[in-house]
Amino acid sequence: MKSSSGRTCVLALAALAAVVPAAAVEDGWIEGSVRLGDDLVDRHARFMLYPDPTRPARPRAAVQTADELENVVLYLEDVGAPAGDWPSRPASSVMRQEGMEFVPHVLPIVKGESVEFLNGDPLFHNVFSLSRASTFDLGRYPSGRARSVRFTEPGVVKVFCHIHSDMSAIVLVLPNPFFTTPTRDGRFALRGIAPGTYRITAWHSRARPTHKTVRVEAGRAAVVDFEIPLTEDDD
Repeated sequence: MKSSSGRTCVLALAALAAVVPAAAVEDGWIEGSVRLGDDLVDRHARFMLYPDPTRPARPRAAVQTADELENVVLYLEDVGAPAGDWPSRPASSVMRQEGMEFVPHVLPIVKGESVEFLNGDPLFHNVFSLSRASTFDLGRYPSGRARSVRFTEPGVVKVFCHIHSDMSAIVLVLPNPFFTTPTRDGRFALRGIAPGTYRITAWHSRARPTHKTVRVEAGRAAVVDFEIPLTEDDD
């Protein structure tokens, strides 16, 4: 027969086991490389909606592979509700207007976030979009000012300037924060991913999205490589 002290010890251990959670499953990650096709030269000239005869249109410089890699976004398509918190994200990001261009040319964000469009040029700019995911027109505003838009629907949002017709950029609104852009040597890593099977997409504005299925295991890297052939279509 067990003593009362022994029964008390057993009950205490059982109660402790009931309140102490099991060890959390370790996350894994996805890493790999992105290789772009050879057709990377932007042949489009700069044209202004209201041409200035003292500033004739000029061709843009040839785009380098490392520069074009900045326009690639890799993201997970379907990610279930997390057991804990998703990676933290800023409530707002900035897309600047500098040197008569939008910088960056491609800005990935998560739905619900805002983008601040900051005019860094010594002249008036405008920002507008007619995209299905978000339609807006911020009007004309001067150097040093900024106006913002909150994006509530996922999708590709192409933005332009009414005043300078050759200015364009893309806000890529994604449903979750599991995305990244490759480094200038084409390497990438997506960390903090719970074990499971996912579909990862490599996106570029002038190519069809490339999809791959990848299995993530706890504490290990899943390796996946992409090759993206660019098309002749405009951004």
